[in-house]
Amino acid sequence: MFAIVEIAGLQYKVEQDQKLFVNRLKGDKGGKVSFDKILLTVNGAITVGAPAVNGITVEAEILDHVKADKIIVFKKKRRKGYEVKNGHRQSLTQIKITGITGFEGKKAEKPAKKTTKKADAEATESAE
Repeated sequence: MFAIVEIAGLQYKVEQDQKLFVNRLKGDKGGKVSFDKILLTVNGAITVGAPAVNGITVEAEILDHVKADKIIVFKKKRRKGYEVKNGHRQSLTQIKITGITGFEGKKAEKPAKKTTKKADAEATESAE
């Protein structure tokens, strides 16, 4: 079972117990957050939202607030003496997906095995 969820303007494919880094979220370390803008779910059957799936929520726990590696932004114009060097570190939040809820008790069911006429005939003969 997985879902595609929009978190802070970006789309992520999430599953149960998955850890991921997202753009900085409000909340304290150890706090709980929930996301209700679910774009697609797969729980035995595929459900596509238009634009979002109603009734499904993704629950997550905030593990830590961190900063990403530094990105160097360097601008230069040839033969003009123009050079600018800047750096940037993105603020991130590490979260752990604790659950995908709202399926109304429906569990992912495996599709039934396809049987042939020969297999059905053998099953009825062995039953008699």
